[in-house]
Amino acid sequence: MHIYVDADACPVKEIIERVAKENSIPVTMVIDVNHILMSDYSEIAVVSQGADSADLYLINRVQKGDIVVSQDYGVASLALGKGAKAVSNSGLVFTNDNIDKLLFERFLGKKIRKAPKGKRTMPHNRKRTQDDDFEFEKSLRELIK
Repeated sequence: MHIYVDADACPVKEIIERVAKENSIPVTMVIDVNHILMSDYSEIAVVSQGADSADLYLINRVQKGDIVVSQDYGVASLALGKGAKAVSNSGLVFTNDNIDKLLFERFLGKKIRKAPKGKRTMPHNRKRTQDDDFEFEKSLRELIK
């Protein structure tokens, strides 16, 4: 088992490393050249700047039984297709039962954002809370079991 992290904007890197260390699981944090990340535990993979560079690097390495941490539904879908487990930064565990619905909602969201002004609404992102961190850690520990 290996944990791969889409780490560019990941708010739970410290939790991932702490839990991985406790379980002796290797971690690879993938970032593009526009980010700086240092770790005493994780391997840091720096990829070129590009829309999907980090995603492609991660998906090309993930194997059955690995865990992927990403907010990207597309990355989660590809990870599931390879037999890996996937979880979002908020603790949502992606499964074959929920990924199609999530991808469809993403498609609808893109369609709404492309609509002319006045005909679209944008959701308000709420601030991250300690409960989000708790839910993520709980989900990660469950996936490791």
